[in-house]
Amino acid sequence: MATKVMDLIHWKETERTGMVLTGLVVGLLSLFQLSIITVVSTVSLAVMCFTISVRIYYHLLHILSWGDGEHPFKSYLEQDISFSGEQADLFMQKAIVLTLSAAESLKRLFFVGNLFESLKLLFLMYLVTYLGDLCNGLTLIIIIVIAVFSLPLFYKQHQEEVESFVAKIQARVDNTKDFLQRLVQGGGPPPDPTPGGAKPKAQ
Repeated sequence: MATKVMDLIHWKETERTGMVLTGLVVGLLSLFQLSIITVVSTVSLAVMCFTISVRIYYHLLHILSWGDGEHPFKSYLEQDISFSGEQADLFMQKAIVLTLSAAESLKRLFFVGNLFESLKLLFLMYLVTYLGDLCNGLTLIIIIVIAVFSLPLFYKQHQEEVESFVAKIQARVDNTKDFLQRLVQGGGPPPDPTPGGAKPKAQ
């Protein structure tokens, strides 16, 4: 399943990826005008009308001896989507571990287990308030969906330029992080990178 999703994101099959991306964006855009119940029911009706029509068409071909009578959606019906008891237990354990880990991280952030990390969250939440003024959650989801399908393709086509830009940004972030950490710890000059530290000048 994960492999199929990654193939879609990396445009391994252009036609299928285009159909999935178009369907997701159109479905999300329709939520601006219609309720999610209306969208889900309408899409379900459209899919059912298509599958039933194809099933009847193949059945008629078989009656007229123009087809072999094989079910048109046989490959989908035969796909095994069930989980064994061990797999279900493994997924449940992973879900519990992830939930507890997230709760522990949030507890440390909100109750200031690490001052620097809590300040970063405070600044992020401050930026999110401005983001909330610019767009709603549905708009943000549409942007994320488009980015998920676009950024891997953009990175593949401009890999060197992107890595160079990311390296510069990472260097700036590291410098800012070091400065803030020194500020939280009471200031002081940055550590001397040379072995043995700085030596006093001769009088």
